[in-house]
Amino acid sequence: MKIAVLLPCYNEASTIAKVVTDFRAALPEADIYVYDNNSTDGTAQVAQQAGAIVRHEPMQGKGNVIRRMFREVEADCYLMADGDDTYPAEQARQMVSPILEEHVDMVIGDRLSSTYFEQNKRPFHNGGNRVVRWLIRRFWHTDIHDIMTGYRAFSRTFVKNFPVMSGNFEIETEMTIHALDRRFLLREVPVVYRDRPQGSVSKLNTFSDGISVLKTIVLLYKEYRPLRFFSWLAAFLTLAGVLLLIPVLVEYFHTGLVPRFPTLIVSMFLLLAALLSLFTGLCLDVIVTKDRKNYELRLLQDGSQEY
Repeated sequence: MKIAVLLPCYNEASTIAKVVTDFRAALPEADIYVYDNNSTDGTAQVAQQAGAIVRHEPMQGKGNVIRRMFREVEADCYLMADGDDTYPAEQARQMVSPILEEHVDMVIGDRLSSTYFEQNKRPFHNGGNRVVRWLIRRFWHTDIHDIMTGYRAFSRTFVKNFPVMSGNFEIETEMTIHALDRRFLLREVPVVYRDRPQGSVSKLNTFSDGISVLKTIVLLYKEYRPLRFFSWLAAFLTLAGVLLLIPVLVEYFHTGLVPRFPTLIVSMFLLLAALLSLFTGLCLDVIVTKDRKNYELRLLQDGSQEY
């Protein structure tokens, strides 16, 4: 079984050599790939000297790097981590074993059940992780603890059938939602998280990237669960329309007159929009259901070819 360690990097010269060395010690049989994303501090050179296979992705953004990784690298098991030395390489074997031995499709390195909240010094990141976890659990009815962790292991089936759409740090959220929607077999492994060493700077912007992650969740909920999404929208529009319509109806039943025509017209438009929203959800749900069937058939065909 061929194992590939994937390390997306942007300006991680201060830590990448240690990360490569640690993963080499933990998984001596694995190929270690460092994908440099326009670093200006010599990350690629340091990684190459440490013994990694170095490749480059010119399009900026972690999602773009992972897209290229998944397209180019061939393996039976993929282990992805960051180049900032925050994830423990000594738990690498524990991460890949379920993929190789139990046919698990994605192993999630769960930081939040371990040391993340003690080690992470950025309180808004802690709050953001809690919000994202609550939303995913609410929308997809799952008990996954860590949605945004960058420490994951994947099967070949998942990697070669995952359509990477995100260009930046929302990629981990997209991976999790895709795996839940397509009913891939997931496993969480609690991992020790340590904050970045001194001199290493996070590339994640708390507010702009956090907004991008929340936007991704809403958009993917619309795409993967269109009937639920548009049903909620229809319910909101219906409620607004009825609230505007009630005073008009009360006045009409008392006086037989409708003096507030603008309010009546707006309420009718809202109710019509609610009806259109509901039918939009129904139509899109049929399309999504058909797409799920085609996806399952494609997985079946790919599996039979590999066999």
